[in-house]
This record gives sequence, structure tokens and C-alpha cells, in this order.
Amino acid sequence: MSPLDRADLRQRVQKALDGFVAGQLPRLDAVSEELGPLSDDLDDLVAGGKRLRPAYCYWGYRGAGGVDGDEVVVAAAALELFQACALIHDDVMDGSDTRRGAPAVHRRFASTHRAQGWHGDPEAFGCGAAILLGDLALSWSDEMLCTSGVPGQVLPSAKAVFDEMRSELMGGQYLDLLEQAKGGDTVESALRVARFKSAKYTIEKPLHLGAALAGAGQEVLDAYSGYGLPLGEAFQLRDDVLGVFGDPEQTGKPAGDDLREGKRTVLVAMALETATTAQAELVRRHLGDPHLGEDGVAALREVLTDTGACDRVEALIAELLDDALTAVRAAPVDDEARGVLEELALAATARAT
Repeated sequence: MSPLDRADLRQRVQKALDGFVAGQLPRLDAVSEELGPLSDDLDDLVAGGKRLRPAYCYWGYRGAGGVDGDEVVVAAAALELFQACALIHDDVMDGSDTRRGAPAVHRRFASTHRAQGWHGDPEAFGCGAAILLGDLALSWSDEMLCTSGVPGQVLPSAKAVFDEMRSELMGGQYLDLLEQAKGGDTVESALRVARFKSAKYTIEKPLHLGAALAGAGQEVLDAYSGYGLPLGEAFQLRDDVLGVFGDPEQTGKPAGDDLREGKRTVLVAMALETATTAQAELVRRHLGDPHLGEDGVAALREVLTDTGACDRVEALIAELLDDALTAVRAAPVDDEARGVLEELALAATARAT
């Protein structure tokens, strides 16, 4: 798939999102004109991003024999609203200040409260408003899929995939909260969180949604799982590395923010497996400190490097990527889609994205 083709799909997804959100505005206006900031913030959030999930859905559909059409692009675009819900809620739970280089949604609402001099706690207002906006995005994602115009005979199976995906993500989000509360530090538990919080809904389930929209059978679904699960985990591992060592211009978040948020990633778990007593104490003392300065971030990075955790994660990413590529090369899918899925796999796991 050429860069032009990728840009065209992104533009079609954006057009679908713009049209759907615009169609919802009369509903909000009928409640109150004061709901305008909700749609404005959601517009801003769905205006960016790599469109990975719609791309996997679309090419999962094409790979299973589906014919291009605006209806499937609209259905795929519904994943962006679901992603918006996940991002908004995740930022609330992590207490993140930024998202994609701009203030996180809950911080924006808190700032509005503060600027207007309203009563009560600005931060509590911001969190409450963000939770409601996330819920709205979740509701609209379901509505966008169901009103996309895809044939009625495939909608029930597509909806079943969508429902399962949402349950898995919410379960993964809870596991993430649980691991942070328990101070979990095993590689196994970190991989479990990565699989359900990110891997499955980023790649496997969008592929399954596309396959369902094309009316594909179990053989195709199994092939997509063989590709999507290892690739989804590799994608999350790459994101974990970038969350610690990445350029803020690329990640949209301050350097080391994942460390300040106390994320119990595979990278951290692998470091603790081989850390000395002093290294482990340093990690446990600094991980999750919201006021962690540059010196503290540098010290944690040194531990992650010196314990060999970075090298081990890179090796695991390479292994998982190889598994995914092997699976897609053997999958019973359209040759054009197979080539695109190979390209997407390489892009999703690149060191600089």
C-alpha cells in the first residue's frame, strides 16, 4: 500500500467521523447549548492519530474478500470513537497531563472550571466531565457501527465482535489498575495486561471485525488471530519502550511520563527480574512518583538498560513480529491485503513511530 493509499484511507475515515459527529450535534443542542464543549473536545481527539484500528479493520475486510465501499469505512471509523473512549478514561485513571501533545481532556475541563471561577474542585469537575465524554464516545461508537449501512446479514456477527472487544478492553483496564495497586512486577502479569488492555483491541479484534463484515469463516478468523495477537503485543511493547525512551515530539507526552504514572510494563517487570537489591529499591522508590524529575527519570532508564531489560524487550518484539509475519504469509487471504498487513506490522513495531 503506497503512502498515497494510506493517506486516502485516513481521509475517508476522517470524513466518516466528521459526518457522524456533526449528525449528533442536534441531539446535544436539544439538551443544552452548554454541551458544546463535549463535542468540541471529541472532535479534537478524533482529528488525529495513526488510524491503525480502522486500517486493520478495512484490510481485514479486504483480505477476507470484501469489496471496497463507504459503508465498511464508516464501520471501521467507529473504532476511532471506541479508541477515544479508551484514551479519555485511561488518562483519567493515570492522571495524565497530556495526550498527543495537548492537554488531556480532564485537564481541559478542569482548566475551564478554574478560568470561569465555578464552585467546587476543578480537578473533580474535570474528571467527571471526561468520564462522561468517554461514555458518550463509547455509546456513539456502537451507534456508528450499527448505522454504517453495512448489509444487515453481517451486522449481528460484526456486533458480536465489537461487544467482545469492548468487554476485553474494560477487563484489561481493570487488570492494569489492579496491578498498579498490588505493585505487581511479574512479566506474566504485565503481558496479560498488555494483551487485554491494548493488543487485542488494537489489531486482532479490528481484523475480526473486518472479517465479520466480509462474512468470513472461522479459518480466516483463526489466521487473523495468529497474526494479530503477537503483533498486538509487540506493538504494546514498542509503545512501552517509547513511553520511557521516546521523543516527546513523537509520543505526544513528556519524556518518562509512563514512569511517573507508575505503569507496570513488561519492560519494568523484566528489569526487576534481574535487578540487584539496590536497583530494585530504586525502581520501587521512584516508579509512580508524579513529581519525578529528570534525574530520577535518567536513573530509572539506567536501571532498565543495565539490567538488560531493554535488550530483552527488543528481542521479544522481534520474535513476536516474526510470528505475526509467518502467520499472515500463510493466511488464506487476498494477496494485496497480505502485503498491506505485512507493511502495517513493520510500521507498528518500528523503533521510531
